[in-house]
Amino acid sequence: MRAEDRNYDKFLPSNRFKVSDENVRKFLFVCVENAGRSQMAEAFAKHYGRGKIEAASAGTMPSSEVNPIVVQAMLEKGIDISKNKPKLVNTQMVQEADVIVTMGCDAQGFCPASFLSKVVDWKLEDPKGKPIEKVREIRDEIERRVKKLISASV
Repeated sequence: MRAEDRNYDKFLPSNRFKVSDENVRKFLFVCVENAGRSQMAEAFAKHYGRGKIEAASAGTMPSSEVNPIVVQAMLEKGIDISKNKPKLVNTQMVQEADVIVTMGCDAQGFCPASFLSKVVDWKLEDPKGKPIEKVREIRDEIERRVKKLISASV
């Protein structure tokens, strides 16, 4: 088991249970611009966790649009995020989340990870400015981690 995989286990219920409407786990994925990593994580969580979890994403300094290379990479997986808009993380999002997953924003500027107790930092490379081949690698790693997070949560 990778270290980053163990990090979020402490935020999950110790007993596995089937999630019902009243106890759906809420995940918030945060990065700086909410234009790449957190958008992919939210989309994968909604895709694979449909009916099991709720997912949202936001950024500490949101971009004006989702990275078009990220949109392209997600379309290759059959997931369209072209209409998504980057959002600013706010207090309500943080309070409502059961688990907050940051994407490695501590290396890029303000990151809520150091101020909150229910945060896991995945320390993922930012796809901004990267070629599609590298974005695919980042996308596939996010997909793997999201699947693991969902399976550990339900």
